[in-house]
Amino acid sequence: MLTLPPTVTPRAFERLAEIGASSQGKALRVAVEGGGCSGFQYEIALDDATDDDLKLEASGETVVIDSVSLPFLASAVIDFTEELIGARFVIQNPNATSSCGCGTSFSM
Repeated sequence: MLTLPPTVTPRAFERLAEIGASSQGKALRVAVEGGGCSGFQYEIALDDATDDDLKLEASGETVVIDSVSLPFLASAVIDFTEELIGARFVIQNPNATSSCGCGTSFSM
């Protein structure tokens, strides 16, 4: 099975530009950590890029993923959504077998 890196939607890059991530010298870090109500959880934050990060770039903005998190995010889509409950970055992860209602925790 072919493993593809994650992709980032134009809307997610637009939101990074709106909040001025690159002008602050920051990138959006998407990481996977143990924990959460389903076994794994996403950590999403503005952070500095490191040499071993995968860097996804467009429109002058950058999303970074560390080498440990990368296998958990293969073929995932990083997006930004605005709903009645709030606006947030979301991960559409085809590797997750289930997720919790909060959308930040999943299992594989």
